[in-house]
Amino acid sequence: MRSRIAPGRKSAGPAGVIDIGSNSIRLVVYAGDERAPHPIFNEKVLCGLGRGLERSNRLNEEGVSLALANLSRFASLSKAMGVRHLRVVGTAAVRDADNGRDFVDEVRKRTGLKVEVLDGEEEARLSALGVLAGTPGANGLMGDLGGGSLELVQIKRGIIGKHVTLPYGPLRLREITDRRQLLLDVIDHRLEKIDWLDKAKGRDFYAVGGSWRGIARLHMAHVNYPLRVIHHYTLSRAKAEDFLDLIAGLSRESLERIGRVPRKRLEVLPIAALVLHRVLERAKPSRLVFSALGLREGCLFDRLSAAQRRRDPLLVAAEEIAGTSARFAVDGHALFAWMAPLFRKMSPEFDRLRLAACLLADIAWNEHPDYRAEIAFQRVLRMPMVGIDHPGRAFLALAVYTRYAGTAEGEVTGPAWMLLDEDRLRDAYRVGLALRLAFTLSGGTPDVLRRIALQRTEGQLRLRIPSRFSSMAGEAVERRFQALSEALDRKPKIKIGG
Repeated sequence: MRSRIAPGRKSAGPAGVIDIGSNSIRLVVYAGDERAPHPIFNEKVLCGLGRGLERSNRLNEEGVSLALANLSRFASLSKAMGVRHLRVVGTAAVRDADNGRDFVDEVRKRTGLKVEVLDGEEEARLSALGVLAGTPGANGLMGDLGGGSLELVQIKRGIIGKHVTLPYGPLRLREITDRRQLLLDVIDHRLEKIDWLDKAKGRDFYAVGGSWRGIARLHMAHVNYPLRVIHHYTLSRAKAEDFLDLIAGLSRESLERIGRVPRKRLEVLPIAALVLHRVLERAKPSRLVFSALGLREGCLFDRLSAAQRRRDPLLVAAEEIAGTSARFAVDGHALFAWMAPLFRKMSPEFDRLRLAACLLADIAWNEHPDYRAEIAFQRVLRMPMVGIDHPGRAFLALAVYTRYAGTAEGEVTGPAWMLLDEDRLRDAYRVGLALRLAFTLSGGTPDVLRRIALQRTEGQLRLRIPSRFSSMAGEAVERRFQALSEALDRKPKIKIGG
């Protein structure tokens, strides 16, 4: 497999984005702006700049005071952290309010920050870029619901297509009416006129925005889902619509009992659920996929070259982690090549996950031996990685767990058994056993591993060890080779010499 993790431009320091939205403002600082930027600071304040905007056409006074105070803090924090590139963007409330320009001027006067007020087209484009940053090859429709607007963008296998901005933010809609049917009529009136929404039928709908992520959290709690990672949490349209119907009719008190969502966010969740339900009903995608990446990550992705954008974010992240945690010179690519004879004619996605597992294989070497497998499993399952779905996370976690434990079963591996089918469980177990054998054979040294070969025939699994490395074939190696052979339904044969 050819890896798409060729080095890109090296970061000169942290990069940051301040997103001034209709409901919240947020500062996120990333370790760099490469293909898989890792957040090192993330703070949000629910200011409600867009409260009352529909009636007054002005930013909320209390929200302005709160925003100015916190933007001063964000400016000071960014300077203290050495942020070399800080992009400050304002969205629907700032661009639509009569006093939006006054607010921008006051921000610059007090903080020195230059706010870039995005028009609807640019906001939609950046949000779509954020989805593509986390889900390469996304195919369907993206929706980004903010407090003051809804951006819908057509995505065709990684290419941004048609888009529209609608005044359907929950803060605005709840000022129009509290009557459900009238609200539905308002939403449907504009959606019915967007003829290209039909192109999403049978594809995916990628949901972006804090309110919709809140709905994902509620559903996870509702079904007792085994993993609390929003990115790429996926529901069928039928299941999504049933749950959205439930959420749209619940009181704030009832929502609080389901799961953990910020209290100020709970006020808008029923309307956010109503908007999402109508979009799904109109566009008819096959699945609802939640994206943790959106406008802010799109701002970083926008700065990358075409070559950098093509790099695989999962493999980039795995290699960066390996570079900071590995003990020895042997790397994931050497492990990947060494075990290749075991996994012929597998899918490209399997090979991609296998390479990621090889890169992460030594992640827990410095933990207590009794806890290495457990810590490795939990860490890999929950890592802030993108470019991977939840079954893929479970595959990697189980493979690395097996590399340490020698078995796929344990008290902590329950999530993997819930998220993977039988075939993928078996494949993850086999990859883990191959990793376990490789580290036992070589002690992590590349020179040894390069000279010991695996061969898989119709009925046998052969391990060929040169004479000068014959002492490597000890009891532990024989036992672990036996386990791998059994997992592959082959008879083990160790050949010394030649």
